[in-house]
Amino acid sequence: MLDDRDRKILDLLQEDSSIGVSDMADRVSLSVSACSRRIQRLEEEGYIARRVVLLDRPVMGLPTTMFVIVRTARHSADWLEQFRAAIIDIPEIVEVHRMTGTIDYILKLVLPRVEAYDGIYKTLVEKVEFFDISASVSMETLKATTALPTHYAR
Repeated sequence: MLDDRDRKILDLLQEDSSIGVSDMADRVSLSVSACSRRIQRLEEEGYIARRVVLLDRPVMGLPTTMFVIVRTARHSADWLEQFRAAIIDIPEIVEVHRMTGTIDYILKLVLPRVEAYDGIYKTLVEKVEFFDISASVSMETLKATTALPTHYAR
């Protein structure tokens, strides 16, 4: 069971995973060793899945975000495996979600420019049969975060 200090530790790590244990301990009013033990426990219990570095997309040459809407006429396990195999090795595809409703899948792509989508589109349609595939360019990001709300964790 998590307490408020555990949640604060998770919030701080989501904000900056490179924070030193000493600084974190001060901010959550724990000794360094107690804070370190809590972090280790949170990792062992799976609350902390991994620690990563977030790169700056424009600096990395990837300022464009596109969302690709996919509809398929086939919903078989073999189609899904074929689709999964097609998307897995395309690094510009950073998220794929299976949806409810009239859209079957939505893909989030990060690209250097809109024109780069054409090559990805050709790769996908060459490997997988789609009923419909369409793309939209994000004009502006109003909210983007990797931080999860911690108040639901038990």
